[in-house]
Amino acid sequence: MNVFIYTLSLLTICFTLIPLIKHEYWIFRIFDYPRLQKLVLTVFCLLLLLSRFDHPPAAFEWILLTILIANGIYLSSQILPFTPLSKKQVLSVKENIEEQSISLMVSNVYEDNINTVGCLKEIALANPDVVLLLETNGRWDRETRSLSVEYPFHVRVPLENTYGMLLYSKLPLSAIKISYLVEEDIPSIHCVLSLRNGLNVQLYAVHPTPPVPNENPRSTERDKELLLIADLTKRSSNPVIVIGDLNDVAWSYTTELFLKMSGLLDPRRGRGFYNTFHAHYPFMRFPLDHAFFSSDFKLQELKRLSNFNSDHFPIFIKIQYETSASKQQESLIPDAEDIETATEKKEEPTEI
Repeated sequence: MNVFIYTLSLLTICFTLIPLIKHEYWIFRIFDYPRLQKLVLTVFCLLLLLSRFDHPPAAFEWILLTILIANGIYLSSQILPFTPLSKKQVLSVKENIEEQSISLMVSNVYEDNINTVGCLKEIALANPDVVLLLETNGRWDRETRSLSVEYPFHVRVPLENTYGMLLYSKLPLSAIKISYLVEEDIPSIHCVLSLRNGLNVQLYAVHPTPPVPNENPRSTERDKELLLIADLTKRSSNPVIVIGDLNDVAWSYTTELFLKMSGLLDPRRGRGFYNTFHAHYPFMRFPLDHAFFSSDFKLQELKRLSNFNSDHFPIFIKIQYETSASKQQESLIPDAEDIETATEKKEEPTEI
């Protein structure tokens, strides 16, 4: 029993230490994801270790206990910003003004999922102004074309590589551009949305590749695409919204770097995890699908929607433009090291 406790405890500590090594190989980045799970494992190991303290503990056990406590404190401090115990980065609106608001639904549908009817029903129930469907191939494109009745403005990029995108909007779209910023088969959609009051908003829809062995062994391409989007965001003269499956968790150092370099806000901070993946395994869920936006927006509503046989839950967000919001909300500020890291990541060669 002791061997099991010691082994599990040491593995849990290693799982926490590994992502501190800022290497782009997948084994280092994948352990960014299960932060809450690592905290649960840490508490479990602590309880197991304490349950064996009915005899004079060895020096090793005291050391292990101390390290586990430190591990739990560290993980808790990393999770705290994404709980209601922390300060909200995005404030809630005091009065809903429909002409200045926009609602968005982001859904990775899972390309092999055949439940397009369930997807359409979920869209009808949520009734967003903008719908972004990811992992959409030709079949998904054909079977969701009925959306064009309620959503007359659209950008469709169906692909058979799990990186197709379908963007539907009730609001007018202009300056539409389909970009392949890093990889020739991984698109992003760039366009301008016009709110009901005529305000133009820059929208970026993205879905970079994840750092996993069967797709991409490094996070280089993902990180580079996000940082290039951050550059575009900083140069935009309009308010900005970035939506999509970023294949990165809200609390990773790469997502935090993206927020610092872009100046965008994360509505999860101070509210909750809103985990979207994996829909079928409750213990292994992470916030992978995101909506980030500039500091001149406040939040009306944020919620996770029902699953329709995908491996992701859809997420719904409604935000409102307010001219005074940027004076009341603070974005994360990059330091010299952040700027240097971002520059290096953007200049790093990617695999062809």
